[in-house]
Amino acid sequence: MSQPHSRRPVLVTGLAVAALAAYLTVSGVFAEPPTPVGIEALGTQPYERYEQPAACASCHVEIARQHEQAMMSQAYTHHWDEIEYFELALPHAERVAKMAGVRAECNGCHAPLALLAGDIPPRPPSARSRANESVSCDLCHTVVGFRGEVPVNFNWITAPGKVKQGPRPGLVSPHHETRENPFLRSAEFCGTCHNEMDSWGLFVKSTHLEWKEGPHGRAGIVCQECHMPPAPGRSARMGSELPDVRQHLFHGAHDPGKLAGVAEVRIHPELREAEPGDTVRLTAVVVNAKAGHKIPSGSAEERLLWLHVEATDAKGRTFHLPVDPKGFPGEAYTIASATALAYQDIGEIRGLPEFPGLKRDGTYAEMAEGDRIFRLPYLDPEGRMTVAQWNTAAFSTDYRLAPLSAVASLHYSRLVSSVGEFLKVPAEEWEPVRINTHTTTFEVLD
Repeated sequence: MSQPHSRRPVLVTGLAVAALAAYLTVSGVFAEPPTPVGIEALGTQPYERYEQPAACASCHVEIARQHEQAMMSQAYTHHWDEIEYFELALPHAERVAKMAGVRAECNGCHAPLALLAGDIPPRPPSARSRANESVSCDLCHTVVGFRGEVPVNFNWITAPGKVKQGPRPGLVSPHHETRENPFLRSAEFCGTCHNEMDSWGLFVKSTHLEWKEGPHGRAGIVCQECHMPPAPGRSARMGSELPDVRQHLFHGAHDPGKLAGVAEVRIHPELREAEPGDTVRLTAVVVNAKAGHKIPSGSAEERLLWLHVEATDAKGRTFHLPVDPKGFPGEAYTIASATALAYQDIGEIRGLPEFPGLKRDGTYAEMAEGDRIFRLPYLDPEGRMTVAQWNTAAFSTDYRLAPLSAVASLHYSRLVSSVGEFLKVPAEEWEPVRINTHTTTFEVLD
């Protein structure tokens, strides 16, 4: 009686081993499960799998110094991004179920290592955690491609380890392996974070798509040509002198040099001579001849560009000239108003009952009632303008400057001043920048 009992486990074990061997043989013909991307990558890679920027800086000195000054290295620690995440996005995620995803999703492009590590929400920048590395060297140089039809919502594929991805073949490093990867030279690499789709299925960030549809995209002039221009130098301390090292400047809306002259303005009168009492029509032509995407772009929900025109007579008196309405749908959003209110959802997000909203167009000394504003209004579920891109249910008329399309001084603001002042964002974020001006003359005959 005992003998059969002693054999049964052996027989069963043998069958289990045989079955396992068969499973391994059959499963061997299938590819490994794909690396999770986007929000599915949450908590899949500990911080320790990625090197800290200081390790990269020991050899890549010049590149590291450039990166430290760029917004890439401040995507999480930058004052407005910190305020927007901790004072708007997180409270909204806690109050409204539809918004719950932004708790983690914001970090996919602002603190990607924190998302990968599952460190959500990350501690505030003052805690000096590894979330502060923002978009770090090792994050970008371990990206091998993206998954999906369109680069969007951080759908990059990361492969951390000793192999670093780069744009150039044949490089040898004593610290790591180097692999040429054409993806790092592509606009799609940038598009994984510079396209964003919200929970309503709207592209609330579309810089890559704007580029793709414009003349730069059609000509194959990629993002890196403007934001990472080549220059002679060494990519590493011990490397050879090269004629075309990509500069890690990533300069955009926060760089005064990049903003300067980004759009051109010319103004001319309908008549060169007029009689007293005549009406003289002035036409301003505003041209985006520099940017490979629309202006404003990126966080377009909070940015505005406006045209301010003044006339000065022979006695030195100055008169503001408001724009003539064209009559297109949604035009009211594109004409400066001193009284129009918007951003009422800030009150709902922050639990402020009876919050009336904030001035839609801010309070700028350089702006007057009737100035023309170039913007894309983002509308919340109630149809009100919002600066919360995750709370955008619709758009109004897109009245921005497309590349090389024509439509007098031009001013730019990265954030509507009323929102910045209310949320106590440092003034440097919302103070207007004059980016161009042009003067014309006409004569009033006595």
